[in-house]
Amino acid sequence: MGNILPIVEGQSEVISMPILIRRILAQIECYPLGVVKPYRVKRNKVIREEQLENVVKIGLNDREDICAIMVILDADDDCPHELSPALLNRLKKVTDLPVSVIIAKNELECWFLGAKESLRGIRGIKTDAISPQNPEDINGKGGIKRNLIIGGYYNEVDDQPAFADRFDINQAALKCPSLNRFINKLHSLAAECAPATANNH
Repeated sequence: MGNILPIVEGQSEVISMPILIRRILAQIECYPLGVVKPYRVKRNKVIREEQLENVVKIGLNDREDICAIMVILDADDDCPHELSPALLNRLKKVTDLPVSVIIAKNELECWFLGAKESLRGIRGIKTDAISPQNPEDINGKGGIKRNLIIGGYYNEVDDQPAFADRFDINQAALKCPSLNRFINKLHSLAAECAPATANNH
């Protein structure tokens, strides 16, 4: 078996991404596959030539029993359909492990907006919050802030892990194509790392 090594850009993702990955792995009952603490690198560095490659090498040395690597970034102003394959090709040049690149359209918070109903009352989210039809077409952090009770304050490091633990993944995936791709790619990595377990589901 082994562990997935996530590479992320923010401190909040260091905490929230393992929560989300474990929840998805639990859905397919792929319990033997683990998740190590994500390796964090600033976005402006990871997209530079040689920087991503160095991060992978360092991450593999710092973390134990790695069987797959996932790079998870916000799209920001970049085109996900251009950035993702470019980073994936660079990953494949430095490791033979299964690799995947996920670019969340706009921001990771858009995934939470896709299932706001499941977050009502969580970390200050309004009890009547309703998810927008196209959550990935709006600013994620701004959308979260607009759905807080009066006096509420969005703190990524504290709130994002709580949202990752509670939001309805399946509901959000119906409205967030990049989340759906994340789930599918995670399933594929699980099948490569633990084929006997993942292929039964």
